Amino acid sequence: MSDPSGYIRERHNDGSRDVRWPAAPEPLPVAVYDNHAHLEIIDGDEPLDLDAQLARARAVGVIGVVQAGGDIESSRWSAAAAASHPDVLAAVAIHPNEAPAYAEAGRLDEAIGVIDALAAEPRVRAIGETGLDFFRTGEEGLTAQHTSFEAHIALAKKHGIAMQIHDRDAHDAVLDTLARVGAPDRTVFHCFSGDAEMARRCADAGYYLSFAGNVTFKNAQNLRDALKVTPRERMLVETDAPFLTPTPHRGRPNAPYLVPVTVRFLAAELEVEVDELCAQIASNTLAVYGAFTD
Repeated sequence: MSDPSGYIRERHNDGSRDVRWPAAPEPLPVAVYDNHAHLEIIDGDEPLDLDAQLARARAVGVIGVVQAGGDIESSRWSAAAAASHPDVLAAVAIHPNEAPAYAEAGRLDEAIGVIDALAAEPRVRAIGETGLDFFRTGEEGLTAQHTSFEAHIALAKKHGIAMQIHDRDAHDAVLDTLARVGAPDRTVFHCFSGDAEMARRCADAGYYLSFAGNVTFKNAQNLRDALKVTPRERMLVETDAPFLTPTPHRGRPNAPYLVPVTVRFLAAELEVEVDELCAQIASNTLAVYGAFTD
């Protein structure tokens, strides 16, 4: 396996999932980028290394991936992947669900210090994913989450890079924190999970909304409503691979080469040409993260 820094995880499979890779979709007419993926997590009946993942993506018109970290190890892996692969840029952070464990061990300041050092690397272009998660973390962990989130906001500003936000069941708290302490210039709501009202609030504040494969799910009308009120210049696309595989492949392994499935769905919902939407998404991605290659 191609492993830039000696850290690979496998996605647990209890035998109930279909772990076959979906067939490659038709290539996009205009190249785009996957704004958020976790390629250090190996999934599927045929485990693919990083080089194979990127080759599959490029073959269908996905020419770059923002690889996101969530703890010290995965953030180091992300930075190493970006340093060694021209199709990869990195985001580094302590995930909000990891922050309480670091705090309980007395290591949260140390962990944030590691993220600070990684953020200085030239191909690390975002702090993320960071934010608040009131779904998985109980009351006892919220102080650590808030402390970590505000520290990450400060790092994004310090290094002049973007920030990718994880927001689960915490919409008001995330928006209130950003308003109170001041958001970085380029703030992205990774895997946007709000409704149309929240989408308007984000757009009015100048934030970017990144749509993942779950926008295609039957029970996700709130995301489709949000999509339709999101200004095109604030729209990004992602896989969150290996999770959130778009319909009709829901539940199977996800990877950047499946971005075209989501993009075509977005174009149909918005009643725009696929090439037009691709060009806008590509332009937005480069505006947030900068060029992938010199």
